[in-house]
Amino acid sequence: MPLRNGEVSHWMRRHPGDVPLAEVPATADLVVVGGGLTGLWTAYYAVRRDPGTRVVVLEAEQVGYGASGRNGGWMSPLLPGNRAVYARRAGAPAVVAFQRAMTDTVEECLAVMEREGIEADQVRGGQLSVARTEAGVARLRDVREGHLRYGFREEEVRLLDGPAVRARLAVDGARGGLLLPVTTRIDPAALVRGLARVLRERGVTICEQARVTSLSSGTVVSSRGSVRTNHTAVCAEAYTPALLGGRDVVPVSSAIVVTEPLPQATWQQIGWEARECLGDAAHTFVYCQRTADDRILVGGRGTPYAFGSGLPGDGEVDARTLAALERRLHSFFPGHDLPLAHAWRGVIGVTRDWCAGVLHDPATRTGVARGFAGHGVTATNLAARTLLDRLHGRRTALTALPWNDHDSGRWEPEPLRWLGIHGAYRLFAAADRWEEARGSRRTSLLARAGSRMAGLE
Repeated sequence: MPLRNGEVSHWMRRHPGDVPLAEVPATADLVVVGGGLTGLWTAYYAVRRDPGTRVVVLEAEQVGYGASGRNGGWMSPLLPGNRAVYARRAGAPAVVAFQRAMTDTVEECLAVMEREGIEADQVRGGQLSVARTEAGVARLRDVREGHLRYGFREEEVRLLDGPAVRARLAVDGARGGLLLPVTTRIDPAALVRGLARVLRERGVTICEQARVTSLSSGTVVSSRGSVRTNHTAVCAEAYTPALLGGRDVVPVSSAIVVTEPLPQATWQQIGWEARECLGDAAHTFVYCQRTADDRILVGGRGTPYAFGSGLPGDGEVDARTLAALERRLHSFFPGHDLPLAHAWRGVIGVTRDWCAGVLHDPATRTGVARGFAGHGVTATNLAARTLLDRLHGRRTALTALPWNDHDSGRWEPEPLRWLGIHGAYRLFAAADRWEEARGSRRTSLLARAGSRMAGLE
């Protein structure tokens, strides 16, 4: 069969949203801008806490059109940000509390899914980062130490040697691994569609194809009508600059390919029985999963950024990125027939210091959650609950977490922004080549230079 390219994602094709367009109401208690996971979770907790709350979700395209319906399906406990940056501003104990909240949030998401009957092929197989170089093995040891320092418990982060990795999953050249057992594989579009169903059943008005064009105190204007509201929650993630302007967040691209369903004979050789979320310890890392219908999904950065904070539209992938992902797939599992079925891309929201933030302006009664930087499947739930506490003036354990009103600074203007992001990723790729060619036991200085350029250090 010919390769599908774009069309939003494989996930969204599996779960079409055939729902009549809802009219835009004139008034609401809460308007949520954005029909992705942040927005849907915000609406969910608003009506769960107070079933009488009139909530309107305004979505420019369709529910799940952004990263929420295009991602790799990792419900991970990893923090959406640089722990050292948070610690410098708020102290290490605050980061530990943040990590415990993120780990608890995986449990919260799964509990909601069970309670509301949302079936998203969720399997808790853990998150396995595989090192294929000695430098990668050393990095995983350092990562584990960082995890333990900032709030993970011993049983939540386990080092594996090469044979232990290969006993789980036959990744070629695996020398070691790091396992986070909490992480859960999901079908992200199924989660999005399931949440939308629950919200409609509870009286939330979800208005698709309603692009927000302006925000002011108490009024949200969309392409299909205006809403007067008591509170506004902006949950647009990588699409935030297109709505609010400014250089606080940029959209960084990530591309994915998925194979056709593979025969059982192939799986008997590969393994992957636990359905771990699979990543690697390379600087130009990839993320993978074995889907419920026995495909392999592989994602990675590819072409990381479009000049002027360009957006991906329906997600067509360029030929060079497609070839790079296919090469990585075959390098993991050489000798197997792995025909590709679908390719697509999306964008994640990234701040200048790679730290997420939950912001609130009491004067306009507007809250913003943004900058999850690829860790949003779980973090969106925590952000939604935090955002609601902020909007209603509550002082809670969530409003004390260090991402509240975190100032990440601003990205450089073009063309410096384009040059910096692309330059950093070229350095990461060069560092991978250097370490692989030399069998280095130490991380290349090129990677450290790339990290500084990108704002990761």
